[in-house]
Amino acid sequence: MSAQVSEDTIEEVRKSNDIVDVIGDYIQLKKQGRNYFGLCPFHGEKTPSFSVTQDKQIFHCFGCGKGGNVLTFIMEIEGYTFSEALKFLAERSGIEVPEAIQNPGASLSQENQNILDASEWVAKLYHHVLRYTKNGEDGYHYLRERGITDETIRTFQLGFAPNVKDFTAEFLAKKGFHQQHLAKAGLISVNDDNTLVDNFQGRVIFPIRNHLGKTIAFGGRTLFEQDPKYLNSPQNDLFHKGKILYNFDLAKKQIRKQAEAVLFEGYMDVIAAHQAGVENAVATLGTSLTESQARLLRRYVDTVVICYDADAAGTDAAYKASETLRKAGCHVKIANLTENMDPDDYITEYGAESFRQNVIASSMTFTSFYMQYLKRDFNLSVESDRIQYIENVLKHLATIDSAVEREYYLKEVSEAYSVSMDSLLNEIQANREKMGLDKDKKSRNSYTSKGENKNRSEKLRPAFHNAERQLIAYMLQDASIAEKVREDIGASFTIEDHKVIITYLYAYYEEGYQPDVSSFLEMLPDSRLKEMVTEIAMIPVHEAITTSEINDYVRVIRSEQSNKQDIQSLKTEQKLAEQQNDPIKAAEIAMQMIEIQRRWRL
Repeated sequence: MSAQVSEDTIEEVRKSNDIVDVIGDYIQLKKQGRNYFGLCPFHGEKTPSFSVTQDKQIFHCFGCGKGGNVLTFIMEIEGYTFSEALKFLAERSGIEVPEAIQNPGASLSQENQNILDASEWVAKLYHHVLRYTKNGEDGYHYLRERGITDETIRTFQLGFAPNVKDFTAEFLAKKGFHQQHLAKAGLISVNDDNTLVDNFQGRVIFPIRNHLGKTIAFGGRTLFEQDPKYLNSPQNDLFHKGKILYNFDLAKKQIRKQAEAVLFEGYMDVIAAHQAGVENAVATLGTSLTESQARLLRRYVDTVVICYDADAAGTDAAYKASETLRKAGCHVKIANLTENMDPDDYITEYGAESFRQNVIASSMTFTSFYMQYLKRDFNLSVESDRIQYIENVLKHLATIDSAVEREYYLKEVSEAYSVSMDSLLNEIQANREKMGLDKDKKSRNSYTSKGENKNRSEKLRPAFHNAERQLIAYMLQDASIAEKVREDIGASFTIEDHKVIITYLYAYYEEGYQPDVSSFLEMLPDSRLKEMVTEIAMIPVHEAITTSEINDYVRVIRSEQSNKQDIQSLKTEQKLAEQQNDPIKAAEIAMQMIEIQRRWRL
């Protein structure tokens, strides 16, 4: 455990942060039995293999193998040092931050920390200018004319950069920031004559924050004759447009609560929607939705509503975003926006209630959207185009697993184009067979299948290996079992990592600690051992185990030790037989070793 912070402090912080609550801030968790499952945030997957055990306060991914306690998770997900993770969790739970971790060793480089600090200062500066100074009146009037209230301006920390070429540069210079860092952050530009120019001058400012609410970049909308109309900060180590969603930090709680995210194209759409009561709103940053952004949304919710402009370009973008989201495993719906309107305009014309009920709540399914979208490629007054259109629709419907849902849309096609249901059903069946969709599949219940895979892997290991793992699982939850094993065989396990683990476990109990896997993990020196312990701790065990059952595990381990000694002895005899030119005896000894090794695998 940490040498700088007392063990009592570490335990207080750890126990004050329930692992399900903390991890639930990063991924959508669903309870299945005693555990919670979700999509692993550490590797790409479409079915959940990430398990969180609340009673043991640990997590483990059966896919990539990562595991640990709540501190381990924060270190992994945020790239934090141990001290930074401890400080983060202490502040999260309202515990007074110990002096020893007030200024933890930073995981960020000094340059990136300076950029982060400068961005925070600039966000406050631009917001102050907008709300309280004459220089910000143009920006304030623009937002008020767009129907944005003072409360919303405050919530989003909207600001204005005065139309003065060195306003920001001078402000930050007085704060001691180096112009090189400011240029890298995209806040200023340096001319050939070394004069400084503010990049966002004359623009309404939209601070862009990361998932923790830290300002990492800016978007700016010009109010004067400037190109481009919208300007984003350049990408750097802290800011990757393809990985960030605007307003995600404010929206994520509502996204989890409503089990749905609403995706927009721009800042103003999100802000207007939020003000209209759609608080689970996020947006891309001037680019098409990326796979990374889609995976981020999928970790939080199953369903995403796309609310893009209802013109040709917006419809194309919505289709493209739908495909990206569906590939990530999301259930997609398309907002029912009036043709040729954008979300902000709709809210202005029809009001917040109508937007919530008639646009968002009345969203159409992706299939309904796709059937309409596909019509643009065909002249349905021409017979050959109608047939081709129907064939394309059927190929999509064939991918739907639900027979009820398939039939619902097939009836729509049948009635619209006077094609019999029998013909359509036959075509669907043929398509599904071509796609291999009607073959026997493994259960789609990922929780069950993961458990089955885990059990199979247990059986594939040699008996002594499984015996050691099972015994460690019991030792982790019962100090008396650990003491009995220690008296019987000490650290004489066969697997080297197991020897290391139980040596630490014996020491843990000797120091007077009670069984607590999450706490024990802090004693282990490296992440590999922590992952192994969390995997073992996930093994199902009986609440009560008899002395006879413990003795059985010990007997298997002792037998393995005996077999190893027998093999070593036979190898010596075989080498001697070979030296004495006795090939028959050497072969007999080899057969004995093969038989012993065969028994190992049983």
